[in-house]
Amino acid sequence: MTDADGRPIVAELGRPETAEETWARKDAARTARRQHQTAFNLVIALIASLGIVLFLVAVVVRPDSTVVDRAVDYQKVASQAKVPGVTLAAPDLPDTFSSNRADYKDKTADGVSVWTVGLITPDKQYIGLQQGIKANESWVSNQLDQRAATGSRTIDGTKWTVYDRRAEGDAAGNHAYSLVSTFGSNTIVLSGTADQSSFRTVATAVSEQFAR
Repeated sequence: MTDADGRPIVAELGRPETAEETWARKDAARTARRQHQTAFNLVIALIASLGIVLFLVAVVVRPDSTVVDRAVDYQKVASQAKVPGVTLAAPDLPDTFSSNRADYKDKTADGVSVWTVGLITPDKQYIGLQQGIKANESWVSNQLDQRAATGSRTIDGTKWTVYDRRAEGDAAGNHAYSLVSTFGSNTIVLSGTADQSSFRTVATAVSEQFAR
């Protein structure tokens, strides 16, 4: 429908638009289109960013946080340590054993110098070897959470004091099972989560080293 001058009549107004109304309508339309385009571009950018993140997650190799694999040559570390007159425990073990720690601390809070080796067994369990040089009873007790001995056993001719806490489950941590023995002025504490066979292997190798 048009007016006498041929201009279209706007239904909402019941008359033709004025020039100002036409300009305002077109400007509002342009603004709406710009806003729509901006929102559309934002969505596309977000999708692209998410795609990049997913791609990186898929292709980047990440280490398995459940396995600690820091190969340490504890025998080499022991040979290079400057500890005059002291044999540091660095037993010869099967190749199926590995180590993730080897360090020496001179005079700890207990006044005892300590050599520590972390051993990983073939079935991925842990045995910590600590050697207290001229250790006192306080040091030994502290290594074992002040727990009382539960027995003793002889391995390859060497008597070891046993601290068995496996009945405590996870509460025992890395002290689920422990063996303690003395070789001259050196007190060896073996503690960990390994089975009897692995403890026997380590204890035997320690005894053989100090017997040489």
